[in-house]
Amino acid sequence: MNKNGKTAGSSRAGTLAAFAAYGMWGTFPLYWKLLSSVEPFQILAHRIIWAGIFCFVLMAVKGRLPEIVALARNGRRLLTVILSSAVVTANWGLYIWAVNTGRITESALGYYINPLLSIAFGVLIFKEKADRWTSIAVAVAVASILGAAVVYGSVPWISLILAFTFAVYGALKKRLGFEPLLGLTAETLAAAPFALIFLIERQGAGLGSFWNAGPAPTILLMLAGVATAIPLLLFAVAANSISLQKMGFIQYVSPSCMLFLGVAVFGEKPSNALLVAFAGVIFSVLLYVFTRKRAAAES
Repeated sequence: MNKNGKTAGSSRAGTLAAFAAYGMWGTFPLYWKLLSSVEPFQILAHRIIWAGIFCFVLMAVKGRLPEIVALARNGRRLLTVILSSAVVTANWGLYIWAVNTGRITESALGYYINPLLSIAFGVLIFKEKADRWTSIAVAVAVASILGAAVVYGSVPWISLILAFTFAVYGALKKRLGFEPLLGLTAETLAAAPFALIFLIERQGAGLGSFWNAGPAPTILLMLAGVATAIPLLLFAVAANSISLQKMGFIQYVSPSCMLFLGVAVFGEKPSNALLVAFAGVIFSVLLYVFTRKRAAAES
């Protein structure tokens, strides 16, 4: 058992869960592109509804529904769950919109930035130790984003919002420390009423894609719940088992896959500003990775 009270087995399982979650997220653009004919916010609403149903059924099968009731009666924890739900919903919505409007590379940049924010949150919120090389890496990333803003003439807001919202979500998950299935069930159920109202309105106006768009999109919308829930459950396992700094490092699996898909598969051409940002952020990532042994020796 290590100094944080986590066993080696728990840490190993958390590491594997993190790799699995980020690997799945990295290939998600392929899934969302299949639904490009569907309004992004309808995709988001269906993700929430079907993920909620999937998680609720799992909780019922395991005889754990009373845990949801107990959580709902704890005002402080319920408020944090609602905040966590709102943050991840915003992240999902922006990401789906970005993918289906040809901005996969911008999304990838956001998820390259996110681990550095996770490192910063780990230091500021959870008092994780940051060595001087980590501080330099974060500073280089910040400088590259500012450089991109100068070249582009504006801040790469899609990348920054995606990075910030998911970093906040990771920090909230770690702060709550919920068992993964309970946490995800609570988050999806908190957002489900709003998603359901939206979908009923769209269906009532004759603009709903469910069923009306044909069998293939309908099935994909239903399966979006499972596709959403599985990596989030794995992410929650990882967030409860390993440090935010380690999570940050593993996360680079996801944006690397996204960047490859955006450029090689979907033919996106990053702007000069985006290239400036990528160059700086990737350099900062390499600086962080290759100074781990030196940092350990200096500590």
